[in-house]
Amino acid sequence: MDQGKFEQMVTEGINAIPEKFLEKLSNVAIVIEDEPSSEQIKKINLCPQWALFGLYEGIPQSSRGVYYSHPPDKITIFKKSIEEQANNDNDVKEIVKNTVWHEIAHHFGMNEERVERAEKRRRIK
Repeated sequence: MDQGKFEQMVTEGINAIPEKFLEKLSNVAIVIEDEPSSEQIKKINLCPQWALFGLYEGIPQSSRGVYYSHPPDKITIFKKSIEEQANNDNDVKEIVKNTVWHEIAHHFGMNEERVERAEKRRRIK
């Protein structure tokens, strides 16, 4: 898939987030990379057989103090990892949408367990 089409899917994934959360996004950059860097792999102790679709790096809003002033948090969406797991463009779009939602949930302070519970509730609706 070309970069422009993938970027559009990421934008659509961001726009699928409810407005009440988008309005509260603060000091976070969302970027696209082909795959995780060696530093990112080390940081999260990623097993070689696992696919990483996205990664949140930063200080969650729930942990920020009144005088918070750090460089922007970073959400990275990994294009190749997603494309390798998808069967078609619709799969890519769905994985991107879910990955964006997942990483933004981390930005708001949800740990992996809470994100997984919330994702299950989202799927039921």
